Formats: sequence, structure tokens, C-alpha cells
Amino acid sequence: MGRLFGTDGARGVAITELTCELAMQIGRAAALVLTRKMNHKPMIYIGKDTRISSDILEAALAAGICSVGANAELLGVVPTPAVATLVRLNAADAGVMISASHNSVEFNGIKLFSSTGYKLSDEIEEEIEALILDHPEQIKLQSHTNVGRISVYQDAQRDYIRYIQKAIHTDLKGLRVALDCANGSASATAKKLFEGMGAEVLMVCDQPDGSNINADCGSTHTENLMEFVPEHQCDLGLAFDGDADRCLAVDEKGELVDGDKLIAIFAKAYKDQNKLKNNAAVVTVMTNLGFQHFAAAAGIDVVVASVGDRYVLEKMLDGSYNIGGEQSGHIIFLDEATTGDGQLSGAKLMEIMAQTGKKLSELATVMEHFPQVMINVKIAAKDREMWKNDPDITGLIAKREEELGDTGRILVRESGTEPLIRVMLEGRDFRLINTFAMEIADKIREKVGR
Repeated sequence: MGRLFGTDGARGVAITELTCELAMQIGRAAALVLTRKMNHKPMIYIGKDTRISSDILEAALAAGICSVGANAELLGVVPTPAVATLVRLNAADAGVMISASHNSVEFNGIKLFSSTGYKLSDEIEEEIEALILDHPEQIKLQSHTNVGRISVYQDAQRDYIRYIQKAIHTDLKGLRVALDCANGSASATAKKLFEGMGAEVLMVCDQPDGSNINADCGSTHTENLMEFVPEHQCDLGLAFDGDADRCLAVDEKGELVDGDKLIAIFAKAYKDQNKLKNNAAVVTVMTNLGFQHFAAAAGIDVVVASVGDRYVLEKMLDGSYNIGGEQSGHIIFLDEATTGDGQLSGAKLMEIMAQTGKKLSELATVMEHFPQVMINVKIAAKDREMWKNDPDITGLIAKREEELGDTGRILVRESGTEPLIRVMLEGRDFRLINTFAMEIADKIREKVGR
């Protein structure tokens, strides 16, 4: 990870860590780096989620962008993929999304997109970081009429909704869906989007007040949706995160269908329709072992990337694959989008249900889910990477890996967005992997935890 940017942009506690001053500097540096070869006044789109701090950071970013001579156009509250889509469709020069995704309200973040709609490479982010942290004197401010203007994109939500609807070629009439919008960005678009495709829609957690984003709702808290769907006789439920780039599903019985199973459903449907490019799906090291078994049985190749949607995307671009994603529900359909899009994922899932006439519970049987245990251990930011050099921790991990053999696996990694070490174990024997996971987490907590 970089000094400012993690695996999904710059992120921190809003205003005290991700300060207005830093947001302004990111706006300035990003505008300069991303538009340096242009001979026109650049246009940079800014979208935001529903956090109370998003308006403040929007103002700081817009001021920074305009102070170096670029124009800023405000999209308002939109999903992250809407920024990527609209930048590409309208030939804007760059895009910025203000969101901390699935994190709680005190956090916020800044995600940057190039003119192609893709998130920035590590190299470009490092260049922006260097300009801010090492050479701020090189940031030249404009004056007089050389400064930029701030404008408002009035139809951003409508244009994004229409784009997604055009990507779905089957009427969703007859399907009853509950949409958990996490009191976030999807609250502004989901109802019109899915009703416009013919579905009967029941809304859940779609009343953002600035403080309730991701609060016991959305893709990180699906318990209420799992009760709501069977109680209200829905065919399925869709749970988005705060900026709607993720989607998890709930079947008609109230059972969760996670990102791994969704990717399996999509990959099989694409293969059956001869649409699966190069006969492969891209997943991450965190993907459940059951996916490997599904893919082998279906004759689909599996390409494994590091955790983080940018690394999934890199593998997809390198190999010309068109489906990839993560267990968290961040799924990329490269034929239509340049980043994960929760509402596109949900619409495509319902399209498969409409085309096949199958219930979601039946579709989800395509993949067996191996028992998995995940434990997060909080660490201080200064202690990042220290666990890798502690022989007590690494020795215990090696010992338990040897005992599991080929019946399971252990993955210990640091979060790219939070000061956490994630301990993940998979295997057929839940009691054994749960015991091992707690043991390893306790050792990490003892040696480097906070």
C-alpha cells in the first residue's frame, strides 16, 4: 500500500484523519497528474455517498481541483460505479468518488478514476502521493480567469440508471425483490432502476440521514434482510454496501448467497450462453475452496488474484476475462463496467432467474460452500507488517498448515483499508479450523495486537 492510498483509495476518519486540507491537496495533485498532457481545461466529476462528512470533503476537493485550473462537476449522491460509468460515457477527464464504502459513518474516503473509468494504477497513485507529500511546492495554483468552475450534473442518477437498464435484456416482471440500500448511495437509484425493469420492489434501509449509512444494514449486516425476504414472500433480496459497488443476495428461504456463489452462478450462466471469455473467472485468495471444486466440475478455469478489486481487474485485463470478483460481493462485469457495480450484479442475477425460471436457492446449489472462519485482529498503524517477522506467529501458522494438509487452508493477511490483520481458515472440519483460527488470532493479538 502507498502512503496515502490503500487498496481502495485514501481512507480514514473524516475531517480528523482524512482532513479537508488533505482532500484539497488530493484534488489539486490528482487534477495536475491526471490532466497534465491536455491542452484544454479539464473536467473532473465528483460523486459522493450519504455520509454527513461527504459534503464537506466534496467542497474541499472541488476547491482543490478548481484552484489548479480544472473544472469540477458535481454528480451528487451516486454509487461509485456511476462515477466510473459517467466519466467514460461523457468523455470527462477524471472522476472522484467520496466514500468509505462498507465502513461505518465516521470514516470517509477518496477514490480516483482515470478518463477511461478505471481506478488508478499504483504507479499513478504513487505519483500523486509524491506530489502531495514530497514536492508540494510543485503544485502551481492558478489565478484570475485561469481558475476552474464548479457546476452540477443534474441528470447523473438518471443517466446511470438508464445505462444499467440497457445492459439487461430480459424483463424482470414477476420477480419480487427486497432492496437493502444500506442507507447509502443505492438509496438514490435502486428503486427507479429495478422498477424500471419490471420488478416488484420492496425497499429496506433507504432513508439516509447522514449518520445511518451501513448501520446494522447492507451487505455487511444481512441479518435483517434474511428475515425480511421470507416474511414478505420475496423471490430474493439484494444487499448493497454504502457506495453500492458491492452486492450480496438472499434467496427466497432467507439464506445468504455470498459473492463466491454469485460469481459461480454468473460464470456458469455465461459459459452456458458461450459468453465466458477465455473460459475463466477471476477470484481472489480469499475465495472459498468450494469455488475451485465448482469450477473443476463445470470445466471453468480459475484465475487467482490478490485481495482487492484493483488486482482482480488487473488479472481480468491481462487475460481478457469478463467476469471476476470477491467474496464480499464486489463483482466486475468487464463487458459493461470498469469497476464493481452492486446494482448491475443484482440486475444480472435477476435476469438469470427470469431466463431460467429457477429460484435463487436452486441456482445457489451450483457451489458447495466449505466452512470458513474469519477473525479480525486490530493493530496499531505503526505495527503493520511486524507479524510477518515474528517467529512465534509464523511458526504457529506453519505448524497448523502442516496439520491441515490438503483438507483445508490458512490465509493471514493485513486489510488494505483498515488497521486489521485478517485470519482466515477453511476446511471441511469446522471445529478444527475454528480452534486453529482462534489460536492464531490469540497469538497475533498477544504479540502485535492493540
